[in-house]
Parts: sequence; C-alpha cells; structure tokens
Amino acid sequence: MKARVLIRPKAGILDPQGIAVERALPALGFTGVSQVHIGRLVELEVEDSSQLEPICRTLLANPLIEDYEIQEP
Repeated sequence: MKARVLIRPKAGILDPQGIAVERALPALGFTGVSQVHIGRLVELEVEDSSQLEPICRTLLANPLIEDYEIQEP
C-alpha cells in the first residue's frame, strides 16, 4: 500500500524556512502572501497500514514540534 505523510511545524513553532520564503516573496513581486510554512512530504509503501502511525511517531516526525497527516489512497 502506498501512503503519503505530510509533516509540518506545529502552530506557534518557529519556522525559519517559512519566514525566509515569506520575506522573499515581495522582493520577487508577489504580494498578498502570508503565513508561509515549509514542511515535508514522505511517500512510502507499506504492507501493513497499521505500521504508519508508529513509523511517523518514532522516525518521520518529532511529535513535540511537528504535526503529521497520513494520506492513504
């Protein structure tokens, strides 16, 4: 089974990459963009989908500062 895991900083956690992109956009002529957050997308195939939660909690995301969302087709 193929799955996607979206990993993002939790609300209130400093996101230096998001801040850098948000600051660069007006200099490039893009206006009206705010609240930019940079995350990760991990795609993987697993035989047993019940493994996805433990994989995310223990390896893919840091649950103290990141939220994750599992998307299964």
